[in-house]
Amino acid sequence: MINQLVSKIQKTGAPIVVGLDPMMKFVPEHIQQAAQKEFGATLEGAAEAFWQYNKGIIDAIYDLVPAVKPQVAMYEQLGIPGMIAFKKTVDYCKEKGLVVIGDIKRGDIGSTSEAYAVGHLGKVDVWGKSYYGFDEDFVTVNPYLGSDGVNPFIKVCQEEKKGLFILVKTSNPSSGEFQDRLIDGKPLYEHVGEQVAKWGEQCMGDNYSYIGAVVGATYPEQGKILRKVMPKTFILVPGYGAQGGKGADLVHFFNEDGLGAIINSSRGIIAAYQQEKYASFGAANYADASRAAVLDMKEDIAQALASR
Repeated sequence: MINQLVSKIQKTGAPIVVGLDPMMKFVPEHIQQAAQKEFGATLEGAAEAFWQYNKGIIDAIYDLVPAVKPQVAMYEQLGIPGMIAFKKTVDYCKEKGLVVIGDIKRGDIGSTSEAYAVGHLGKVDVWGKSYYGFDEDFVTVNPYLGSDGVNPFIKVCQEEKKGLFILVKTSNPSSGEFQDRLIDGKPLYEHVGEQVAKWGEQCMGDNYSYIGAVVGATYPEQGKILRKVMPKTFILVPGYGAQGGKGADLVHFFNEDGLGAIINSSRGIIAAYQQEKYASFGAANYADASRAAVLDMKEDIAQALASR
C-alpha cells in the first residue's frame, strides 16, 4: 500500500491528505435541511448530512490528491448511523481511487488490539467465512503501550499489505508534557521515532516502509530531527493551515527525493467556504471552495520545496 501511496503522490504532484472530519457547523444549510426533511432531527438525519457533505467534497477533489483521512470520532458521536456514514465515506473514497487513512488512534493490547487491527485493516472470520470490516488502507495508532499494542497491527499489515501511521510527535500545544521529556539525554519522541524505524524494517515497500509516523507541522525543528532518525519512514504531518503550519515549515519533513511526507489539512479544506479568502464561492458551492483550497495548498507546498 505504501507503494500505491507514493505512486499517487507522484502522479498528482500533491503530497496532500484531506481530513474528512465533518462537524455540523461546517455543513451548509441546504444539506442540513435536505437531511432533516428526509430523516427528521435524528441521528440518522445528522449522519446523512455528514455523508452528503463528504460526498460533495470527495467529488470535487478526488482527482487532485492521493489520499483522504476520515477522523472516526466525528462519526462515532452519532452512534450506529454515524458509523454507517463512516463506512460509506471509506467505500466511496476507494471507489474514486483514493488511499484511505483511517484516523482511529487506537492503542490497546492483546485480543483488543488484534480486534481493532482486524476490524479496520483486515478480515474477520465469521463461521468459516472472511469479511472486511471498515477496510481502510492505513490507520493511525498510539504506541504508548509499547510493542504489545503495535505488533497486532503490524501482523495484519504484513498479511494485507496495508499500513500504519504511528503517533510520534503530535501537533497539539500540550504534546510536550510527555513527548518532550528527556530520557537518557533524548526527548521521548525521538526514542519513539527510533522504535518506529525498527518496526518499519519488518514491512518495507520499494523505498519506504508500510509503517509510517505522525509528526505535527507545528514542530518543524523536531521534524528535522525525526526525518534523520526515520529515513525510510513516511511521515503524516497534521497541523497545516488551521493549526498554524504552512508550506515553509514543512520542507524538513521531506527527503531529498521530494517524497517521505504527506501533509494533512482538514477544516482548512473541507470548510474553506467559511474563510474570507474563499467566501465568494458561498455555501452552495462549498465543494468548489474546497477544490480551490487544495490547489492553493498544493502550490504553497511546491513553492516551499522548490526554494529549500
